[in-house]
Amino acid sequence: MVQLGLIGLGKMGFNMRERLRAAGHEVVGYDRNPDVSDTTSLEDLVSKLDAPRIVWIMVPAGEPTRATVTELSNLLAAGDMVIDGGNSKYTDDKLNADLLAAKSIGYLDCGVSGGVWGKENGYGLMVGGAASDVEKAMPIFDALRPDGPREEGFSHAGDVGAGHYAKMIHNGIEYGMMQAFAEGFELLEAAKVVKDVPAVIKGWQRGTVVRSWLLDLLVRALDEDPELDDLEGYVEDSGEGRWTLEEAINNAVPAPVISAALFARFASRQEHSAAMRAVAALRNQFGGHAVKKVGG
Repeated sequence: MVQLGLIGLGKMGFNMRERLRAAGHEVVGYDRNPDVSDTTSLEDLVSKLDAPRIVWIMVPAGEPTRATVTELSNLLAAGDMVIDGGNSKYTDDKLNADLLAAKSIGYLDCGVSGGVWGKENGYGLMVGGAASDVEKAMPIFDALRPDGPREEGFSHAGDVGAGHYAKMIHNGIEYGMMQAFAEGFELLEAAKVVKDVPAVIKGWQRGTVVRSWLLDLLVRALDEDPELDDLEGYVEDSGEGRWTLEEAINNAVPAPVISAALFARFASRQEHSAAMRAVAALRNQFGGHAVKKVGG
């Protein structure tokens, strides 16, 4: 049994706490929502942990994570360890590690995949940091990862920053896969050759080269809403797709699929696209092609 402090009990953090407790570990959680929190403050959380302490952070990337790490640096002691399991940009990890190292506090960055299904299915984990720190936290990782061979749900990706870097690329790939399924769905719907689109997509779940968990989730969504007309086609991005493309540019690696998927998300937010209005105007000017007037 391992004792863990867990900061951030939202959709992911709450389920992680439940999975860890089900595995027999003691988890002391803190969240700003008192209805789910086990403690009243970070100071209270740290006081309830036995040294050497391990504290896992699951809060939004950027300033919320940086502020949490800074506060913990003043509450923890030499020999303790912090794990950032959020979606931080990998360049933030060295800043966090250096801040904590000044007080001999260890640091690991952990990319976590699994979403709201992780409580039951386990989480894919990608970890960056020193091997000795990874070993200390391994009972936690083993409880969170899916059942089966460790190497199929957990990886020690490299030094500090490598875990979040791996998760960033994972999410970039995810963007491309989701967009491909979405475009296939739209084409099946638009062509009117296929009479039962949900049945075709469900039929891809076994024996085909595109079978995957994402496909299973699309089937689930179509079971609930066969034409997906209860939803608006507005899609946000978490930032990791953008960071992936930054890395592609920095390393001169072509990434046309991921870039197209990200730009498609941008397009989904434009109710009236200035660019498309310009395209329509140009087609009308050079070819006399019909245009649709606003309100017409």
